[in-house]
Amino acid sequence: MPALATGAGHEPGLYELLAALPSQLQPHVSRPEDNTFLREMFGERSLHSLIKIHELLQHYEESKPFPVLDSTATLANELSQQLEGKSASGEIKELLQILDKPHVKSLLSVHDTVAQKSYDPELPPLPEDIDDDEDSVKIIRLVKNKEPLGATIRQDDRTGAILVARIMKGGAADRSGLIHVGDELKEVNGIPVDDKKPEEIIRILAQSQGAITFKVIPGSKEDAPSKEPKVFMKALFDYNPKNDKAIPCKEAGLAFKNGSILQIVSQDDATWWQAKHEGESSPRAGLIPSKQFQERRFALQRPAATLLLQRNSSRRSSGFRRSFRLSRKDKKTNKSMYECKKSEMYDMADVPTYEEVTRYQRPNGAKYRLVVLVGPQGVGLNELKRKLLISDPQHFSVTIPHTSRAKRNQESDGVEYHFISKHLFETDIRNNKFIEYGEYKGNYYGTSLDSVRAVLSRNKVCLLDVQPHTIKHLRTAEFKPVIVFVKPPTIERLRETRQNAKVISNKDDKGTAKSFTEEDFQEMVRSAQVMENQYGHLFEKVIVNDDLSTAFGELRLTLRKVETETHWVPVSWTHS
Repeated sequence: MPALATGAGHEPGLYELLAALPSQLQPHVSRPEDNTFLREMFGERSLHSLIKIHELLQHYEESKPFPVLDSTATLANELSQQLEGKSASGEIKELLQILDKPHVKSLLSVHDTVAQKSYDPELPPLPEDIDDDEDSVKIIRLVKNKEPLGATIRQDDRTGAILVARIMKGGAADRSGLIHVGDELKEVNGIPVDDKKPEEIIRILAQSQGAITFKVIPGSKEDAPSKEPKVFMKALFDYNPKNDKAIPCKEAGLAFKNGSILQIVSQDDATWWQAKHEGESSPRAGLIPSKQFQERRFALQRPAATLLLQRNSSRRSSGFRRSFRLSRKDKKTNKSMYECKKSEMYDMADVPTYEEVTRYQRPNGAKYRLVVLVGPQGVGLNELKRKLLISDPQHFSVTIPHTSRAKRNQESDGVEYHFISKHLFETDIRNNKFIEYGEYKGNYYGTSLDSVRAVLSRNKVCLLDVQPHTIKHLRTAEFKPVIVFVKPPTIERLRETRQNAKVISNKDDKGTAKSFTEEDFQEMVRSAQVMENQYGHLFEKVIVNDDLSTAFGELRLTLRKVETETHWVPVSWTHS
């Protein structure tokens, strides 16, 4: 495309410079392919067209143009009416067809709008006979895109008026600053709402597209919102607003999963909080049930859950701690040897809804977090612990249990067990010094809190496996435990992978190892389901032990991240 000629004293324009650029750059380009690339890039027809348009617009802006007419749409309409009565020649028919096309009418309408600089919406005139005592009315126009407007409404029980119930933080209504809680809604797009229910109004809004006009009577003036501190909650249950019959507006709800981190942006409503997912770029908040409201709802479901727990508990014995390796025969013949100061029925009173959390990273030199492994018998907790200990014995360690039985010849105090008297053991039980304990053949066995402290004080990671109902007693600022749940794969995979495996025999009785049975597999899967249903909200990581090497690799990576990365922990662990 040739460069435009320039007259004397005329400054070259951007278009002229662009056309001349390839030849000006040629002496500075060594490789032929670079020269070809530059010529193709600067010779692109679309680029030249854009530059031309830019210069023309710049020229007209500098000359401050004004429209010849600002009523072209009216003129075209009048012309069409006059031509209708004329003889129908080919030129007249063609002109009428052009003027009647929708896109031509739209173009003329846009021209007139720009020419008149009439960009504000046309509002209906106020009636002349307004009573001085009548409430003032606001006409508000919002543009609705794909997101909801971000406001909910309710009907006043006494007056029947439709009122704005809440404004969602960060939503369209909140960003506009024009609609406030307490405003009375009178019309939507010219449709009176006095005789309509909130559900009908919501349908009108859902079907509306583009600009929506509201007529409202302002409510009482609200105080300026105060800056609320950032509050983060970890959700301990799944929630889908589409399945919630109690939510005021399903479209305004926020769905989340167990373990989601939510930023609470408003707790003004005691029943429905406003929240958004942590780290989400969208400023718009959604409705979630408040902690108090959700606890009440879960409490109503508790009788059914309690009945299910009783059935599950009646099927299994209160077996002794797996880490003491009692044989399955011993467990069947000692029905009452396990004791705990807190029963499983007590755990059901803890209703999991939300837990306030904060970011935490272990400071250099601080004690390591306690690692707690949980899982059904036979899932492979001891094998995972053993692989961790072998992989780095200077970094990982386990507790040494206490017992009241007599020390045997080949045993040393503080190696296999801490050997103490039965009287002292019972005293420590009363003083709550044991995480868990049991009695077997007249002797006590147990894991003490001090044995955990002893490992941590040596700057090592303490590996502990416990029954799940003891977890909450370990969830303290002192231990900051990482709870890892190890679950079995499907029964089909258990049959394939555990066919030749053995149940670990009782260490004290030197019992023989025994192969897994179909009943063992079913009990393992069922126990895992019960544990996950009751205590899943406490698990920080879930690992399926389908293949031991793979599960170990996943566990090792998890523990490395716990030591080096930032994690969400309960606020109480960092604010004493």
